[in-house]
Amino acid sequence: MSEPTIRTPATGSPSTGTPATSEPSTGRPLKQVHLAAHFPGVNNTTVWSDPRAGSHIEFSSFAHFARTAERAKFDFLFLAEGLRLREQGGKIYDLDVVGRPDTFTVLSALAAVTERIGLTGTINSTFNEPYEVARQFASLDHLSGGRAAWNVVTSWDAFTGANFRRGGFLPQEERYSRAKEFLATATELFDSWHGDEIVADRESGIFLKDAQAGAFVHRGQHFDIAGRFNVPHSPQGRPVIFQAGDSDEGREFAASSADAIFSRHSTLEAGRQFYADVKGRLARHGRTHDQLLILPAASFVLGDTDAEAQERAHEVRRQQVSGQTAIKYLEHIWNRDLSAYDPDGPLPDIDPDPGENTIARGRASVRMFRDPLTVARQWRERAAAENLSIRELVMETTGRQSFIGSPATVAETIDTFVQTDAADGFILVPHLTPGGLDEFADTVVPLLQERGVFRHDYTGTTLRDHLGLSHPHAHPEPETRRAAS
Repeated sequence: MSEPTIRTPATGSPSTGTPATSEPSTGRPLKQVHLAAHFPGVNNTTVWSDPRAGSHIEFSSFAHFARTAERAKFDFLFLAEGLRLREQGGKIYDLDVVGRPDTFTVLSALAAVTERIGLTGTINSTFNEPYEVARQFASLDHLSGGRAAWNVVTSWDAFTGANFRRGGFLPQEERYSRAKEFLATATELFDSWHGDEIVADRESGIFLKDAQAGAFVHRGQHFDIAGRFNVPHSPQGRPVIFQAGDSDEGREFAASSADAIFSRHSTLEAGRQFYADVKGRLARHGRTHDQLLILPAASFVLGDTDAEAQERAHEVRRQQVSGQTAIKYLEHIWNRDLSAYDPDGPLPDIDPDPGENTIARGRASVRMFRDPLTVARQWRERAAAENLSIRELVMETTGRQSFIGSPATVAETIDTFVQTDAADGFILVPHLTPGGLDEFADTVVPLLQERGVFRHDYTGTTLRDHLGLSHPHAHPEPETRRAAS
């Protein structure tokens, strides 16, 4: 079995002196690294069984994690979303997400115990309504003083939809159509207030100078609504918009509408290709290169030396992929009950069942491995060539830590990714919560600061300030305002 790889940069060495202000090879100014932190909950990247792991639902865990990210001057904290407990063989899949509190509730509570860190939440556009979501994000932006961000996602399966009145009504090919109109409608609601309507003149008794404040009308394919938006213009005007799709439709959606896009491409070459592709789409939407940030998710393992980090990374992978987890994961592809197989033995000699009814309900791997027979053949070939057991194969094929090494190695690698346009920064996913971010904050961040590529302190108060994004200004007379009048 091969060891996890230290992903070292192509060139350069850790900074030990005065921070540089430009790249020696190009002469262009150094790009500033953007960093964020993902609170993952219980999933296949975390090690909940580790004695150092804490609760994934108690508020103290969220508060510790957010305060660490803010102490390190990160741009934002990110919360994912789980709308249904995932199942395997009709039972709750307790080796992965077993429950997650409501995103808005957690972010609103964190707004009260933090001051500058951005607060980003994933909210689904398939099973929610624009008015409700716009109202919640505008409220969060007010409560946090301009730190709200919305990761716009769609839902792809009827299994999740069964929790909702609309169920699985939306064909997969229409999900981005609804998402685009959902975001456009929410934007109309945000922009229905300009920001200067409230005068609150005590002497004259006039509170609003514009009796049409918040008026809107939207007639479209997916939404037909009209009325008054009841949350005034928030500090950012609109929340920062994130998008996470990797399909061609997802990339185009991000290029047309998002402020930042999450990416799963964590290797240097794949990152550069994704970066060039998405940034290259901006011009046809009338946008410039700096109006969309590329932020891959990245896990990490640190050690005093690169060799020590390798050893730790190997142990982390063994904790993440227990024998039980390996069998459960293999069942996603085989679509069969494999509980009788030895995780330390060879792959099953039977073929996967490519039927419509999957054993793993709500699992992303159902989409990832659409041709299970081909996947099984490829895995058998690799297992035979490298003499891998089921557990070892799953450890090798289900991902590994993005950054492994000493703090100096990791800082240099991150800087190289950003300076060579493989990313604009990273959303860090620690394998321990809530304390897994502490070591990175204490050891890697100071080295990035020494290199002159990461802030020593916040220079603005809003998330748009942190990300270098302009503040949107509503048109003086929006079409929706005129229609309502």
